[in-house]
Amino acid sequence: MRIGEVAEQAGVSVRALRYYEEQRLLGPTRTAGGQREYQDGSVERVRMIQQLYAAGLSSRLVREVLPRCMNEGEVAYGFTESIIAERARIDRQINDLTDVRARLDEIIAVATDPSHPDHCHPVRAGLPTTA
Repeated sequence: MRIGEVAEQAGVSVRALRYYEEQRLLGPTRTAGGQREYQDGSVERVRMIQQLYAAGLSSRLVREVLPRCMNEGEVAYGFTESIIAERARIDRQINDLTDVRARLDEIIAVATDPSHPDHCHPVRAGLPTTA
């Protein structure tokens, strides 16, 4: 398959495919004329790459995890630790964002309730102020 066909079937841009190749996530062969030729399974591989990026993984971690997700070869040493550490990082982000949302909810409650004793006084309400 040619690059345009893979891009269309996978629902990504040609530029994305070139980036995946640059990151060593996708390895097309070249014709005598220098055009990229993708093997069977490339569309599925691109879709998996997209899912891993959507999960917040870095290119380095996608490169490490992808072969395991595609059932290719041996599991890299440290694979389990890397993916568990990444999940813990995401959990911390979720907790941080949950805290921020709770603070915003309190600010909204104070700001929109004229009867609230701290209406228009976020410092008295114990809310953080911007510097």
